[in-house]
Amino acid sequence: MPEQPHIIIFNPDQWRGDVMGHLGNPAAVTPNLDRIIESDAVSFRHAFCQNPVCTPSRCSFMTGWYPHVRGHRTMFHMLRTDEPVLLKQLKDAGYFVWWGGKNDLVPRQDGFADYCDVKYAAPGPLRPNLHSADDWRGDPEGDNYYSFYAGKLPNTPLGPPDESGGSVGDEVYYDKDWAMVDGACQQIRNAPPDQPLCIYLPIGYPHPPYGVEDPWYSQIDRQAIPARLPCPDWDKKPTLLGGIYARQGMQDWSEERLTELRATYYGMCARVDAQFGRLVAALKESGLYDDSAIFFFSDHGDFTGDYGLVEKTQNTFEDCLTRVPLIVKPPAHAPIQPGIRDQLVELIDFTATAYDWAGIDPGYDHFGRSLAGLIAGDESEGRDAVFCEGGRLFGEEQAKEKESPAYDDPGVLYWPRAQMQKSESGSHSKAAMCRTQKHKYVRRLYERDELYDLRADPGELHNRIDEPEYAPVLAQLRDRLLTWYQETCDVVPRETDVR
Repeated sequence: MPEQPHIIIFNPDQWRGDVMGHLGNPAAVTPNLDRIIESDAVSFRHAFCQNPVCTPSRCSFMTGWYPHVRGHRTMFHMLRTDEPVLLKQLKDAGYFVWWGGKNDLVPRQDGFADYCDVKYAAPGPLRPNLHSADDWRGDPEGDNYYSFYAGKLPNTPLGPPDESGGSVGDEVYYDKDWAMVDGACQQIRNAPPDQPLCIYLPIGYPHPPYGVEDPWYSQIDRQAIPARLPCPDWDKKPTLLGGIYARQGMQDWSEERLTELRATYYGMCARVDAQFGRLVAALKESGLYDDSAIFFFSDHGDFTGDYGLVEKTQNTFEDCLTRVPLIVKPPAHAPIQPGIRDQLVELIDFTATAYDWAGIDPGYDHFGRSLAGLIAGDESEGRDAVFCEGGRLFGEEQAKEKESPAYDDPGVLYWPRAQMQKSESGSHSKAAMCRTQKHKYVRRLYERDELYDLRADPGELHNRIDEPEYAPVLAQLRDRLLTWYQETCDVVPRETDVR
């Protein structure tokens, strides 16, 4: 095998941690993920992201830093050239780095040459993204305008027949995701023979709009989908949630319609599972599978109808948003006891594990912990608590995301959330979560804190923050949150200066 293992990063967007068959969800169709953990990989049941939206989460898991270390709390503050990035570290260490898919990581104006050898561009023709092909939304006054629900997509061919008589996309809705997965498979089959390979595949699904083609649309058993979480008492939840609920306009949706939306999301996850299976098959066909460390994880989750909401928020930390899939297959030389682990882990632990197996000292301090011990079967490892954070300060104009088209345009899908984020009412309050196996505490700078007993109330419907019997738990978690902030509030460079 090569001196360093190949590193394969399969990174779907907005996949909830509970939509996997091997974790007990009877409606999830994930045969490839279920199969790989039987003998070759470990699935972490309690893996959590460090911010519940795309860019801050990616900046965190690609550095091993929490968002607060360098202020990555918005979609428009990406990793600058002086900040460490795992992809650059791998490239500098001799890896051939292939990047196919979305960015949401580094400033586009800086280019990608420092981070990868190939930033893949998909050849056409491609089916359009549902953000742009949005005829499914209907009337702006209707109840589907902000629902993100598109439904079943067509499988009709794209373009004229090719030499074999078929057309691109004659069996699927051939969009950018399919093209990126096919590009990654092609790169694997043409991998440099004497150089370790890194494939970074940040695809778009199952990020809404909720739309998927057959066979995945029809594979989901609607009757098997677990019951969604009901609307809570909005007066006891963050005002951001109630404000979005009012603006998304889905209050009159029937349970049948919401189930169909959820089934479509499950179908999107099933499609991603099939794409993952395609990538694994390419690794095996090319003889690279055994020598590869494979990481499958999402950047954050999705409401998918829970609490009557869709999409996600930037400063609330419900498990449906913060708990994510994390499946790791080590290279052949690393010990493993395959299966499921119940310990708490964070996405920044992915970074530490990649550095560990690649034998790289990144030259800076980070807060991730290698998962190698847990994967080998050492149950004493794992975290006592996990953390997530988001929001902004009053007057923090640069954190209002004014660059977003949704900031002032009600025609944009994200307008309900953007309107709440721009408000100076405190709804976009800076906040941080401390979650243990039993409880979740959320400290909010401008609004009421939250405390949930996850054993009695796994859906986080009943805020116990003011109940005297929970005072000891509250004191303990407040102290743990303070310790976390003190331990991680900054990073001192390893290089010292001459005085």
